[in-house]
Amino acid sequence: MLDICLLGTGGMQPLPYRWLTSMMARCDGSSLLIDCGEGTQVALKEKGWSPKPVDVICFTHYHADHISGLPGFLLTMGNAERTEPLLLAGPRGLERVVNALRVIAPELPFELRFHEFTEARETFQSGPYQIDAFKVNHNVPCYGYRISIPRKGRFDVERANELKIPKQFWSRLQKGAVIEHEGRTLTPDMVLGPARRGLSVTYTTDTRPVPVIAEYAKDNDLFICEGMYGEKEKAAKAREYKHMTFQEAAGLGREANPREMWLTHYSPSLMKPEEFLGEIREIFPRIKTARDGWSLELGFDEE
Repeated sequence: MLDICLLGTGGMQPLPYRWLTSMMARCDGSSLLIDCGEGTQVALKEKGWSPKPVDVICFTHYHADHISGLPGFLLTMGNAERTEPLLLAGPRGLERVVNALRVIAPELPFELRFHEFTEARETFQSGPYQIDAFKVNHNVPCYGYRISIPRKGRFDVERANELKIPKQFWSRLQKGAVIEHEGRTLTPDMVLGPARRGLSVTYTTDTRPVPVIAEYAKDNDLFICEGMYGEKEKAAKAREYKHMTFQEAAGLGREANPREMWLTHYSPSLMKPEEFLGEIREIFPRIKTARDGWSLELGFDEE
């Protein structure tokens, strides 16, 4: 099971009814946060979710509307009596930027660990999450993320019996353990079928519509994508500042074909994103204009 919540949907500056863009995922008792703009911890409080289980924070880039909420968020985590290390991931310069922000949050009861990207595409693991980071096209180094929960193959009872594998080891093998027993090495592939479809969510903001986005969002359960401007006449402005229009985002959705797509990171001047829904659904029918606090519970396909 994977829970997703879009804590805020605003770009550039928070509004009375719209916090700055951030997203949280929850799975197996571990939480993951993408971006931490001003007001993130307030949005989290409104949602009723806790900051304490956040084990990794991924940053798309270091513009203020994506990271300025971090000092307060770290202090809130500390006040929640967190002691486990926290992983921070993002483009080069992450440790320098975070240490500068920590001038106002110098003492924390937990260790900060840093993963700075050096390649255009990187993959790493944090708890239950497989995280794919991919470079996009903004006016500063910026990355999008695909968050995946892999699903192992089905346990083959008949095969386990044929190989005379004691039942006492079945559970451990199913969880990925390698076992030495009476001169034999028992491995998970001996008893597991091919991997099944897992869960995947792609999140990207502050970018032009580049092909790598649709590549990672292909057939995802959920695709969350920037929609800075709804008006077609602002296409030139989107190109100048390296952002996207609703129409461009919907084109990525049509190419990626996710099960569901949400727009986010709206311009402060965009008061009613939903007014453009009819137009963009002609491009990709499963697109939605998200609002703060939207959440979705994703489960594995039944077989």
